[in-house]
Amino acid sequence: MKVKLLELGRAVLIALIPIILALAAMGVVLLTLGRDPVSFYNDMFQRGLFEWQGFQESIIRSAPLILIAAGFIVAFRANLWNLGADGQFLLGAAMTAGLGASLLGSIGVWPMLIVTMLVSAAVGGAWTLIPAYLRGSHGVNEIITTLMMSFIGIGVANVLVKGPFRTDVGGVARTDVIPFDDRLPTLFGTRIHLGFLIALAAIIGVHILMTRTSLGLRLRILGANPRAALHAGLNPLMLTVIAFAISGALIGLSGSIEILGIQGSFRADFNPAFGLLVIPLVFLARLNAIGSLALVILFSVIQIGGESAARQAEITSDILLVLVAFILFFMAIFEYFRIMRGQEPGYVPAEVMDRLRAGGDADDHGTPEGALQSGPGDSDGAGLKGTENE
Repeated sequence: MKVKLLELGRAVLIALIPIILALAAMGVVLLTLGRDPVSFYNDMFQRGLFEWQGFQESIIRSAPLILIAAGFIVAFRANLWNLGADGQFLLGAAMTAGLGASLLGSIGVWPMLIVTMLVSAAVGGAWTLIPAYLRGSHGVNEIITTLMMSFIGIGVANVLVKGPFRTDVGGVARTDVIPFDDRLPTLFGTRIHLGFLIALAAIIGVHILMTRTSLGLRLRILGANPRAALHAGLNPLMLTVIAFAISGALIGLSGSIEILGIQGSFRADFNPAFGLLVIPLVFLARLNAIGSLALVILFSVIQIGGESAARQAEITSDILLVLVAFILFFMAIFEYFRIMRGQEPGYVPAEVMDRLRAGGDADDHGTPEGALQSGPGDSDGAGLKGTENE
């Protein structure tokens, strides 16, 4: 127990170091702009965390981000780079907004909510099938294909809202508005909607999937070495498709939650670019689902409180993107020095680091000694149980 607590404390410290350094660096930027960083941070945390209304806004903001984090974890733990989150998110959002109002009048509120969430998840998952097939069957680098599919998805979402789903409101192309009372219900007299519980269930489900199930173990073996997965009697192509489909479905569902919980409609050129914001948080948590949950909520507090603090300081809220950039910068510096000192990477799991060192070719890195205990024909994962826990 003591060893586990020490490991947990070490993991928390490693995750917090870039955040603390990034806050310090942004404080210097604020001073350069003639603003008081102490006052700015006080306003930020007061609004985003300590004020009840602001904290509710932070929890609401975190719902789609948690689902995106859950989707990333499934793909990244299988050593697959799903960088098409923005396209998957926007397609899910566009399908929900475009179908929601029309379905509401024909099938009622709850069937509409369920159908639109399922459709959005299905579209998000389907949008990953081409990169999954190309990666699993031909070894095509999925970083390129998922980014390409993301650009296409963003374009298709805008075509839908400017075409078949269009309703002109004040000269702006957008979908019909789903009435507030017909969206996801709020919880316990607060403004927090059911989408947060759905996101919470999803990321806990991903944690269980990746650490306690045979499928999760197979995906992690695929991430460690596709050749080893093949020799263990697994099907790398099928596992690649499954991992991508689950990842895309969760991200597509996040778009639906954003519409049904907050926006109510989809306007042309809407793109919050949540995918790029969540990636560093997932790596800060070292692809751990529970750690990602905590960091996403913390980041939502910073976002909501930071937007309010920026208004108070009369500066653009884009300053928060500077904070994200500083977090990424200090993550990279910290990782560099750990590797130079021969230490284990702080944020990137060993199998992912192996692939990065191999220039993106997942088949080139070696199999950890003793990682596979079963023979080539042992497809049920027998003898691998010792590797299941994170």
